[in-house]
Amino acid sequence: MSVDDSPVRLQAVAAPDQPDVPPDLERLYRGFEEELLVPLWTQIGDLMPAYPRSQAVPHLWKWEALRKLAEQAGDLVPVGRGGERRAIALANPALGGRPFATPTLWAAIQYLLPGEDAPEHRHTQHAFRFVVEGSGVWTVVGGDPVPMNRGDFLPQAGWNWHAHHNATAEPMAWIDGLDIPFQYLTETQFFEFGRDQISAEERDTPRRSRSERLWGHPGLRPVAAQHLTAGSPLLAYKWEFTDRALADQLALEREGHGGTVEPGHAAVRYTNPADGRDALPTMRTEFHRVVRGIDTAPVRETGSSVYQVFDGAGTVTVGDTTWSVTRGDLFVVPSWAPFSVKSEASATDSDSGALDLFRFSDSPIFEALQLDRKEVTR
Repeated sequence: MSVDDSPVRLQAVAAPDQPDVPPDLERLYRGFEEELLVPLWTQIGDLMPAYPRSQAVPHLWKWEALRKLAEQAGDLVPVGRGGERRAIALANPALGGRPFATPTLWAAIQYLLPGEDAPEHRHTQHAFRFVVEGSGVWTVVGGDPVPMNRGDFLPQAGWNWHAHHNATAEPMAWIDGLDIPFQYLTETQFFEFGRDQISAEERDTPRRSRSERLWGHPGLRPVAAQHLTAGSPLLAYKWEFTDRALADQLALEREGHGGTVEPGHAAVRYTNPADGRDALPTMRTEFHRVVRGIDTAPVRETGSSVYQVFDGAGTVTVGDTTWSVTRGDLFVVPSWAPFSVKSEASATDSDSGALDLFRFSDSPIFEALQLDRKEVTR
């Protein structure tokens, strides 16, 4: 390749700890450009920084604005083949307009009108749905109709057939989380269309899915069941159990028995009942409850997170940025950015009287690669 056609551009600059700039060095750099070579001594500050410097930035999306735009999309944009889903993704302002919340995580609000179906398909991207308000949609995964209600977490490992249908007279919105950016970056994604219509049997509206009836009993694994997929076989984690677990942690703390992450801060992780690992291979999902008046300790971790406020109000600080948040709001915590919250929730804006936060992150990827690191400060 000629120097003029090469995408590599090198400039010899006199600087501390850099070589002098005689003509021979300029000729060497032109030779590097021609052969598509880049010397480490010109790049080490960017390639090997002292600490992670995320491409993403902290950002807040207000639920009220998202919901309003989703409703407008419901009036104008059909659901069907081609677009597949009426899903509107969060675009981090520092990621060049890509529909990525962080370099590895995708988050969107999805909206389905009464009587509407989202057609069947499957993809290698691991996914989940989390419901901050409403009910009436059933997601059908592998032929199993799974009800979606406020507070429910619904994981779906990659390469599972799935569709959605709204069986009620009201529209419904929820958030989707996927590892689309990670699979896009690693060039590992596959996608396949399924049936245009689900069967009459799959349009059933059971209170509990077959997966819940088989796997949804705490501490009990069905002996006959062979679990061979990458993610959790339990397709819905009901809000009533999440709520009770958080309330019990805080009650135990008040009784002097501990069990919380820190004083006034309860948290649970959604796990695979077959092996105890994360419910999804590439994403960690958790729920946090922070008692009114509590300031959480600042924490920073490798990898990024997306949070949604499930209930209550409070103040969130990510790096040098601080926001006031209320129910439904979503925000991003980039890699190694210090994060803390102060709960200002009360009985007027929260069923629990606390600030409730749903969180998903890319932690399992970094743990698998032994690149996970966490610091908590006071």
